Amino acid sequence: MTDKEFELPTEGNNVADQPAENVTSNESLESSAAAIADSLKQDEKTVVEPTAEAIAETIADINSDAAVAVTAMPTKAPKKEKKKKDEYRVSNFDIIKNYHRYTAKEKKHYRYLFWHRIAAYVWPFFRAVIIFGLSFVILYPILYMISTSIRPQAEMNDPSVMWIPKTIRMENFVEVWNAIDYPGTLWNTLILNIVSSVLQVGTCALTGYGFARFKFKGKNFFFALVLLQIIVPVQIILIPQFSQFRYFDIFGLLNALMGDSINLVDTNLSMYIPALMCNGIRAGLFIYLFRQFFRGLPKELEDAAYLDGCGPFKTFISVMVPNAASSFLTVFIFSIVWYWNDYYVSSMYFTKANTISLKIDGIANIISMYLTGEVGVASDYIVWMEAACLLAITPIVIMYIFLQKYFTEGIARAGLAN
Repeated sequence: MTDKEFELPTEGNNVADQPAENVTSNESLESSAAAIADSLKQDEKTVVEPTAEAIAETIADINSDAAVAVTAMPTKAPKKEKKKKDEYRVSNFDIIKNYHRYTAKEKKHYRYLFWHRIAAYVWPFFRAVIIFGLSFVILYPILYMISTSIRPQAEMNDPSVMWIPKTIRMENFVEVWNAIDYPGTLWNTLILNIVSSVLQVGTCALTGYGFARFKFKGKNFFFALVLLQIIVPVQIILIPQFSQFRYFDIFGLLNALMGDSINLVDTNLSMYIPALMCNGIRAGLFIYLFRQFFRGLPKELEDAAYLDGCGPFKTFISVMVPNAASSFLTVFIFSIVWYWNDYYVSSMYFTKANTISLKIDGIANIISMYLTGEVGVASDYIVWMEAACLLAITPIVIMYIFLQKYFTEGIARAGLAN
């Protein structure tokens, strides 16, 4: 075809104006286009819509082809776990065998490894032996007390009875309970110990805080006196203290006003006043513990309290005391235990046995008077003496069971400073 065959008609160039040959070619083109359009319509009519069965067969074929492709894919072999490297490159036997071949530097290295391994094997054995020995030393008296307190006195001389008695006799505890008036004695002991401990903890904490945070003249001298309280035994100052409380007077004022001094012996004030003046049982140690703990607290806590308008005493009450709760509890437990077990100081101030420690000190005479009405020999009343000891330590053991977590925490934190 030529370009003239596809030329569009324009004005003055219509079909009527064209020659006959061109008119004939245009008509043939129109007829061919009409034939093509008719064939396309027939093809559209002949297209068949797919049925449900055909769709299902097609999906099944696709799935089968995919399954075949998956099975044909190579499977990855499982990864092998990496073998852990030995902690040491050579064994002890190899070290001994090749020791003469090593250089000086290698000998030093392998010698360290050799003894390190030996210590790793030997130390657990020694540790078990040490723990067992300490446990035996601590638990043996308790086990002996339990075994002795539940047997009759006649079995104490029976060589066939070692630990387990032939006859269980719980009446020993009942007789001791009644002989020492355990409820009344326990109440008196609790009142005396708790009040003394509270006073001592409060004053020692305040004193320890002063040594830890403030600078004043004579600070080192007074702290040396605190250390002397720890070093000097109480027996040296006990007689002057007894004279002080037997003829108690404050700079002669009481004698001038009342005509005579006051006798504080056989009163709880003889224990309360020393505790209030930081001169109670083990007061020097408590001051030292508080000083170490307060030195470990950050000073920014006090600076913030001072900015808020708090004075030194209010800062101590509102800021330092809450942060030192564990140390307060530790010192309180120490104080309770030492006041509970003390009979030397108490026997100087009390002529009557009104505490558990004083009762235990004379338990043989108390039991013999209760059972026979006469003073007997202590060896004849061992089972009752052991029963009395168990009753004496029971409150302290119960207290420690409930407070041991805070007790150990306070001990650990009290030794830290800065």
